[in-house]
Amino acid sequence: MTPWRFYNKQGRTIKVKLLALDTSTEACSVALLYQGGVIALDEVCPQQHSKRILPMIDGLLAETGLSLTGLDGIVFGRGPGSFTGVRIGVSVAQGLAFGADLPVFGVSTLAAMAQAAVRLHQATQIVAAIDARMAEVYLASFACDANGIVQPLTAEQAVRPQLLAPLGLSGKVMAVGTGWQTYAAELQRAQPARIASDILYPSAQDMLSLAQQAFRDSLFVSAEQAEPVYVRDEVSWKKLPGR
Repeated sequence: MTPWRFYNKQGRTIKVKLLALDTSTEACSVALLYQGGVIALDEVCPQQHSKRILPMIDGLLAETGLSLTGLDGIVFGRGPGSFTGVRIGVSVAQGLAFGADLPVFGVSTLAAMAQAAVRLHQATQIVAAIDARMAEVYLASFACDANGIVQPLTAEQAVRPQLLAPLGLSGKVMAVGTGWQTYAAELQRAQPARIASDILYPSAQDMLSLAQQAFRDSLFVSAEQAEPVYVRDEVSWKKLPGR
């Protein structure tokens, strides 16, 4: 992947250095855009995100010899996903950004999985669904634009798969995410699609693809403006025994 190139007033090319992180699902993911390429680490480590995310970030920075203050910005998975996981990711991004005085940008986890389908399978239409528990999925559909970047066709929603209205996509459609593993039959009734079994979770490297244009367009914000997107406002007490 080649990063966007920015030019200063003298016309010299400036390459952007961005760190991306995501802890919104069972996976823990970090990636670094540096010197025209991307290095990434992805681990499936349920309930270990708070222990793993900082060592993974330290490992990438050590490999490149960069420090946080040498970066241009931090990208984070803003959700939807696990309430706890999303909060961890936003908090870590804020803490790092405050300490290094860096701007931040939040990327949809559903869009990141759709972008992975473009990267790995050259998909042009994608429906991303994350198993949201409580018999629901987080879902949105996307199309790939002429620059190879996914654009949303529908808003993100939390929905019971059996109640999902037909999405109406025609032609070749690819399905990504854990929601398609758990509720394949129900989702296929709403939108026939080929399931990409190799894309279950969002990856930070695909968040970098989505964030580069945002950086170019000056859409990064200060750390205190970083916000999660839960989509569903249900609270965790519904999952507790006896409730």
